[in-house]
Amino acid sequence: MRPGFCSLLLVALAVCAVFGVCDGEDKLKMNYYHKTCPSAETIVRDMTWSKVAANSVLPAKLLRLHFHDCFVRGCDASVLLDSTTNTTAEKDASPNRSLSGYDVIDDIKARLEEECPEIVSCADILTLAARDAVSYQFQRSMWQVLTGRKDGRTSLASDISGNLPPPSADFPSLRQLFASKGLNVMDLVALSGAHSIGVSRCGVIARRLNNFTGNGDTDPSLDSDYADTLRRECGSPLNPSTSLDMDPDSSLSFDSHYFKIVSQNKGLFQSDAALVTDPQSAKMVEEMLQKDQLFFVRFAQSMKKMGAIGVLTGEEDEGEIRKHCRVVN
Repeated sequence: MRPGFCSLLLVALAVCAVFGVCDGEDKLKMNYYHKTCPSAETIVRDMTWSKVAANSVLPAKLLRLHFHDCFVRGCDASVLLDSTTNTTAEKDASPNRSLSGYDVIDDIKARLEEECPEIVSCADILTLAARDAVSYQFQRSMWQVLTGRKDGRTSLASDISGNLPPPSADFPSLRQLFASKGLNVMDLVALSGAHSIGVSRCGVIARRLNNFTGNGDTDPSLDSDYADTLRRECGSPLNPSTSLDMDPDSSLSFDSHYFKIVSQNKGLFQSDAALVTDPQSAKMVEEMLQKDQLFFVRFAQSMKKMGAIGVLTGEEDEGEIRKHCRVVN
């Protein structure tokens, strides 16, 4: 890691600590388990790194799983709960059916239950594993994770609506949704950079590509040459299950390249294209494009804020330490 990046990152973390801009941070702590389960964070990191070494797409999967958890009911591991006879859980709602990585969290939880029974929450495991999965590429922790979350007891598919940004979202709706979670425009732009890794499917962009206004047209905000490339990849007729890289030529590397394709009108989703439709966010895109290290700093800040959304601490609010992440105790 270059000295400039280290300096910027330290400044960013100091701002969080001194001015309290990380919502919910006062409820969480660094090294929360240092007395009750000293090896907890090391176990999470080592197991996550081992799994990423064997499966290079895991960082995108775990990052997305963490995002979908925090934006619905807060970072309480509610996305991990299975549906029951009487209740359809979040993971079975339409936007979440493509989520994966649950088995990784299950394996880490099982190991921690052997080491420290009923101590480490599934919510903390998911938050740490998402960070560690992305960090494997750099062989160092890329952002600070405070711990002390408790696990929620409720998971409802009906809570998904209005709480997750759809791929078709425009900038005003994105800004409003992020604001409702205590996140600002800077966070919106920085967290969108998570699209630097991972894949989507042709079915998600079918309308944008081939029938944007219902007249067999293409979204005019999408680069025409890139649209042609996508059509070739998706086939004719379009195969909705065909995979597409979120960030072509860089889908396995977590970096600022995403902002380059957004500035070239080659973002896969309308929500990606939306970032350059607002003067404030467009300026931020340009800043992170020109200053590679700045993206890492801002992403670190925003992930720390997102990881504190609606946390349960078992003090004045409900919460528990699940024995198994898929079911309540």
